[in-house]
Parts: sequence; structure tokens; C-alpha cells
Amino acid sequence: MKRFIDQVIMITGAATGIGAATALRFAKEGAHIVGIDLAEKALDETLAACEGLGAKTMGIPGDVRGADGAKKAVKKTLEKFGRLDVLVCSAGLYAGAPLAEVTLEGWKDILDINLTGTFLYNQAVVPVLMKRKSGSIINISSMAGKTSWPASAQYSSSKSGVIGLTRSVAMELAPFGATANALCPGNTLTAMVRSVAEKVGAMDGMTGKEWLAMRANDCPMKRLAQPEEMAGIIAFLASEDSRYITGQSISADGGMVLY
Repeated sequence: MKRFIDQVIMITGAATGIGAATALRFAKEGAHIVGIDLAEKALDETLAACEGLGAKTMGIPGDVRGADGAKKAVKKTLEKFGRLDVLVCSAGLYAGAPLAEVTLEGWKDILDINLTGTFLYNQAVVPVLMKRKSGSIINISSMAGKTSWPASAQYSSSKSGVIGLTRSVAMELAPFGATANALCPGNTLTAMVRSVAEKVGAMDGMTGKEWLAMRANDCPMKRLAQPEEMAGIIAFLASEDSRYITGQSISADGGMVLY
């Protein structure tokens, strides 16, 4: 089934993890991909894989925190493809430390990437979707946006902010027939989560594998998620089957957060 033939999908954080899986999912369903990421080599590899599936692509290396970067990316997309149908904001970073050890610089860094970067791309894309009177924005939050745990103040705050931002964007888009939703993944087996596992596991006297096994055991489904599972939900939220869903923060965490 190809639900997105010739649609143009912009994905931040497209080089690896959920962003890369999402790019491939949309490419399989007939879409063209605009990928934004700082990791240029990995981005090129992801886009090459998308082209192998028949997609046209454009890579835009860059930092989502740049004040003008989002507007320039949208301009380039419209110049190349003449349309933009879906934005997926997947770029993000994790950092955690006891509250007393969080520096102001570290706090700002996580908020700038996870929340401000998402804000800038939403702000740049909303006028396009309003003009088209269609389309979707899917912002990647986290189960940490709905719950919290020790030593995660900056990360949890940034992901809660993504949910609040998404709700506001959804209300502005609703009269124009476009939607905005937030996806809140649980622990998903990406390079970022594996890196987190090594660091946090060491703090608790465990290896990364042991920490991931513990997190899987904590989950009612007794396993961690795969990036492709998140990509499937993102594709649904961009599809015609979800046109009456907007402003929602949708948990995909194996039952960890039950609301």
C-alpha cells in the first residue's frame, strides 16, 4: 500500500534512529524525502537508501537550532519540489544529571535542540500547510514528556514542552484542515538510547546491555521498541486515516505510561 505517492516529507534528525526509519517508511509508500541532520555521512546513506526505494530526495546538513535554518529549508524544499505535505520533527538529544549538577549551559543546550528546534520548524512549515489547507506535523516527544524520573529535569522539560507546543500548533492548523500531533515513544533501540544505556548503566553499576534488559523488564510488554514501529505510527498520523486526530500526545511505550 502506497499512501503518500509524490508527497514531500520533511524530516529533522533523518540520519539515524526514528528519523531514518521514518524516511525509509515514507519512501516505501511513494513519498519524496527532505532530510535535515548534522551527521552528513549518515544522512547521505539514509537518503541513498530512500532513493533505492524510488524516492527523490534532498539532504540539508544543519543544526535545527539555527534561527533561519528552518525557513531556508522550507524555501529550498518548495523550490525543488513545489510542495511540502508533512513535517516530522525527530531531531533530539538526551542528557541527564542530578538537578544540582545541571549547568545552565547544559539546560539551554537540551531545550534549544529538543524544543526550540521543533518550534522553529513548526513555525516555518505552518504557513505552507495553511495555504495548502492540508498536511500534517508530527513532533517526536517522549514518554518523558508525560512522566519523569530522577536526574532528567532538562530532558523531561524539553519533551513536555514539545507536547504543549504541538497542542497549540494543532489549534492554529485545525481551521485549515491540517493536523499536528506528538508521538511519545518509550525506550526505542536507537543509537542514542544505546549510548544513554552505557552512561546511565555505568552510574548504576551495570553494563549498557544490562540496563537495557532492565528497562525491557520494566515494560509491561517485556521488550523495547524498534524504530520501525515508531515510523509506522508516524505514517498513520500523516495519512488520510487520521484526519480527525489532532492535538494529541500519543504514547507508544508498551504500556509504560497509561494515559
